[in-house]
Amino acid sequence: MEIVTEIYQLTSDLPVNENFGLKSQTRRAAVSVPSNIAEGNSRNSDKENNRFIEIAIGSSNELITLILIGKNLDFYKQKQIDPVINRLEKLQRRLYTSKKRLTANSHQLTANRRMRK
Repeated sequence: MEIVTEIYQLTSDLPVNENFGLKSQTRRAAVSVPSNIAEGNSRNSDKENNRFIEIAIGSSNELITLILIGKNLDFYKQKQIDPVINRLEKLQRRLYTSKKRLTANSHQLTANRRMRK
């Protein structure tokens, strides 16, 4: 959720004509990341949780792309975006690790069910 705060701060100085474009899309992508993590954690199965982690990873990739677009349009300076992108990449590594663990758990449960039959 700290990333959301950082993104709101980063996008606060975007031009007014970007309120319904880059600013809005960037903020929505930022909010999507922790929202999907939270929703996935509330699910009853590893498979469902994994699906929401995949969505969070996708949103984080979208967010990085939107930040880089803003940089290319000279809305941001490199020193502004480096800490945010580093934080997003760290989060992505954690999400990929969780995804691998959930996938392994799901496969193990499936194997255990087959053995019981």
